[in-house]
Amino acid sequence: MQPISAVERFLERLLERPTARLFRSQLQPIQIQRRIEREMENRRQLVDGRPRVPDRYAVHLSPADIGVLGARAAELAADLADEALAFARGHGYSLDHAPTVEIVVDRAVATGEVRVVAARSDPGHGRAQRATGDDPADPDLLNTRAFEVQPLPVPAAALLEQRPDGRGRRIVLDGKVLTIGRASDNSLVLDDRRVSRHHARLQGRQGMLILSDLDSANGSRVNGVAISEVALGAGDRIEIGTTVFVIESVAAG
Repeated sequence: MQPISAVERFLERLLERPTARLFRSQLQPIQIQRRIEREMENRRQLVDGRPRVPDRYAVHLSPADIGVLGARAAELAADLADEALAFARGHGYSLDHAPTVEIVVDRAVATGEVRVVAARSDPGHGRAQRATGDDPADPDLLNTRAFEVQPLPVPAAALLEQRPDGRGRRIVLDGKVLTIGRASDNSLVLDDRRVSRHHARLQGRQGMLILSDLDSANGSRVNGVAISEVALGAGDRIEIGTTVFVIESVAAG
């Protein structure tokens, strides 16, 4: 059995968030990842004695599912391409180039379903070569834009602190890691017996703002739900001890 992939763990943690799921339909990102991996396996060929696999993947989704993704399509495509590279390396497959993934609106695909079309890049001419297989490659693949794997910006964010005594402050994150706890070496110190010495951490990852609970004694909650790690967005409420932090805004840095 293969170990759970990094993108699977990331997406599962992302979907813990009760108010803003990446997909609100039956289709989940991990299903797309598995379809890409299956297409990679089905289209591998022996080239110079080594298994070579496609490096370009077009993920065809329904207009409804694309609408749910919205601006996050590029982030999801980058995650999927990064995981495709890890999958290929883990299985000893050769690639012409680092994988790219594009997300394509396809009215022929039903809501909640996914179709993946794979192709190889010709290293000599920079053009996609049709991969052999039962499923013909889509003719639009050569003319559509791919989302290249690239580092995503660390998000900047603003938080509103709300203390039980009615006091509070506005905290601006500039992309650096913010640690929260009772100990004096934290970025944000909370004088609260319900808060562990090193309670939680806020940091940018995959272009998103992530809250991680550091195995605290009393836990961390987001929107009333206990979490271990979760992606945050504007309007989310973080509860640590008796202090509440409201995410005022999250913007790419």
